[in-house]
Formats: sequence, C-alpha cells, structure tokens
Amino acid sequence: MSGFFSFRRKNPGQVFAWATYDFGNSAFATTILAVIFNKYYAGVIAGGADGVSILGSQIPGTTVFSFFVSASMILVALFGPILSALSDLGQLKRRMLLLHTGLGVFATAMLATLGRGDWLVGGMWFALAQFGFAGGAIFYNAMLLDIAEPQDYAKVSSIGWAWGYLGGGLLLALNLVMLQYPQFLGARPDSFTVQDCFLSAAIWWAIFTIPVALSVKGKTTTNRVNIRQAFVALTDSLKSLNRLPSFARFFFAYLLYNDGIETVIVMASIFGDQELHLATGELVLFFLMVQGVAFVGSILFGVVANKWNNKNAVLLGISIWSLVALWGWQLGWMGNAVREYWLLGILAGLVMGGTQAASRSLQAILIPPQKSAEFFSFFAISGKFASAVGPAIFGLAVWITGSLRVGMLSLLIFFVLGGWLLWGVSEERGRQEALAFRAVRDE
Repeated sequence: MSGFFSFRRKNPGQVFAWATYDFGNSAFATTILAVIFNKYYAGVIAGGADGVSILGSQIPGTTVFSFFVSASMILVALFGPILSALSDLGQLKRRMLLLHTGLGVFATAMLATLGRGDWLVGGMWFALAQFGFAGGAIFYNAMLLDIAEPQDYAKVSSIGWAWGYLGGGLLLALNLVMLQYPQFLGARPDSFTVQDCFLSAAIWWAIFTIPVALSVKGKTTTNRVNIRQAFVALTDSLKSLNRLPSFARFFFAYLLYNDGIETVIVMASIFGDQELHLATGELVLFFLMVQGVAFVGSILFGVVANKWNNKNAVLLGISIWSLVALWGWQLGWMGNAVREYWLLGILAGLVMGGTQAASRSLQAILIPPQKSAEFFSFFAISGKFASAVGPAIFGLAVWITGSLRVGMLSLLIFFVLGGWLLWGVSEERGRQEALAFRAVRDE
C-alpha cells in the first residue's frame, strides 16, 4: 500500500494538497448540483409544478431549472478555449484556479439568500457558481502536470478522484445530520434549513482550497497566452475526425449517451421530490446509497471491461441506463413507486462510474497519442455544449406534458442513438487508425 502513495517527485505533500481541492469542490457537485439545491430551486424558488410566469407563459419550476443548467453549460463551453489557453501558463494556473474558486464559493454562498419567487436572481447565481466550478476544474486538471511525473499521472489522478468522492459524500452526510438529527451537533430541532446546507457547501469548498493555495506552485514557463491558437486547435481537432472515423463515431456516441447520464443525475432529486414527495433527508440518504453502490460498481465494471473490452462494457452500461429511463417513466408498475425508485438508484449506481471509466479507456485507445492533449480539450469543450441539450430536452418535455415521467422518458433517445453509434465502433480498427494517423504525421 505504501508503494501506491510513493511518487517520483520529492514533494508528495503537493499531491495531497492538490487532491484536497477535489475533496472540497465536490461539495458543489453533490449538495448543489445533484441533491439539495436543484430540488429546492425547482420545487420552491421556481414554484414547483405551478411554475412561474415568463413572457405570458406559465413554465414549471423543473423546466426553469433545466434551462439554467443548459445556459450555464453553454457559458462554460464558450469560455472553454480561452480558459484552456490560460491553463498552459504554469504560474497563472493557481491564480486562475483561485479566481474561479472565489467566484464559485461566493455565488454558492449567495444561494443561501434565496427564497420563493427568486427564480431569476437564483438562476443567475447558480449559473455563476457552475461557471466557477467548471472553470476551476480546467485549471485544477492542468495542475496535474506540475505536481506529478507522467508515470504517476494515473496514480495521482485516482487519488484526487477518491478524495472527491469522499469529500462530497461526507458533506452530504453532514447535511443529513443538520436537517434530520441536529441534536447530534448540539442544536435544537429545526435549527438548520436547506439554505444552511448551501452555505455549508461554500464554506467546505473554501476551506479545502487552502492547501492548494498555499502549497502548489505551477512550473515557471515562458509561454504566452495564445487564445487564437486555442480556437485553431479546436478546429484542427474537428478536421482530424475525417481521418479517425472510429473515434469520430465514438465521439458523437459519447456526446449523446453521456448527456443522457448527466441529465438523469441532475434531475433525479427533483423527480424524487415532485413525483414521490420524498423529504430532503430521504433524498440525501438515497444519494449516499447511490455513491456507495457506484464505488463498488466502478470496480466491477473494471473487471467487465477487462473481460469483454471497453466498448462492450459501455454498451452494457448504456443498456442499463436505458432501462432506468424506461422504468422511471413507468415507476410504480410493481406496486410501490418509492421502493422502485431506490432500486433504480442501485441500478444507476452500478453503472454510473463504470460507464465513464470505460469510456475514458476507449477514448485513449482511439486517439493518436501525440494528439491526446488537443483531443482532451476538444472533448471537454464539445461535451459542455452537448451537456446543454439534455436538460433542455427534459425541461421542454416537462413543460409540454406537465409530467416529469415523460421528461425521464425523453432521455431514452440519447441512450438509443448513443448505443447505436457505439455499436458500429471497432476497438481494433480504431487502434489501427490512430497508429496510421501517427505514421502519416511522422512522415
């Protein structure tokens, strides 16, 4: 075990300071984006099923929230190339990380001031918080090159992932205690509200940013900011798809099925609240269970990928996600909708992390090694644009039909089309295309 925590760099403290940031910012991903704030915004701030009146139209709260999620993703995608260019500058990485973190923490704290009817200002604060979270992640990921040697990238990255998983789960558990068992904290019943949970996410994020702010310094570089080159690189990546047909097919498949996955995760808490009338504490317990199952599922999926190959592992995951969307539409067909909701959580947890991990492994096989950094940026930015579509489709379906069940069903198209495209991908042919691309470049 000690070998796992040994690194080729002489300062392993930087590695743990870096990973601690993930421990902190995961509070936003869980408490704000996935579990508590999304439910509160859609159900209370934006009026729930009654919704709000916008330009003469009555729009359900879920739809309003989904549109703000889409808007925040588009905002991140538009600024993505600029942020990627800045992430090439060693000394500037930490400053930009702290700048985005400051924006995210402040906007998250402002969510605690919101109440019923504050849908516009609340949506704007949420979009800014999401921008700070996603923008900061760009610089956080780029700092990996400064604190670890190439041989240690996978090891160090996995440590950050694990710390993030732990941090987000611990704050959720703390939020559960605040809302359900305040006496354990020496407080009276009803001492804490959901707004206090939002504030706790901001404080948690800020506190666990301190180690990276004090300990991690970027490499000195003479590079200059070249924003134009960042946009040129995106264009070149798009042109390269013509010579990498297997990767191109996988790329569009990934955009589809991953958008469906992310939308299910973001909307699951709202679904549990408005369709099943689950209390916030019950939803927190539900997501803690999902995270625990996801941890085990990621390990099991690794075994499946090694035995069946990455593509077949992803197809298995997509099949189960399709079942989740269909079952969500017909939730209660076995006679107990709440129990079935928990069963769906177990199913989703089993494939949540594994589908993503197998997708990353497949991506690594299908792209030329010398283009990995360029395609990583292209993948990330394109993914943000695509991630705006799923919430918008879900929101429109709820708006038109008035049913969150139909909204869940609407996500099935992302899994069906994504699975169909992925079915035609050959790992071996894709590997040969990547090698041929490299050979031509080397001539």
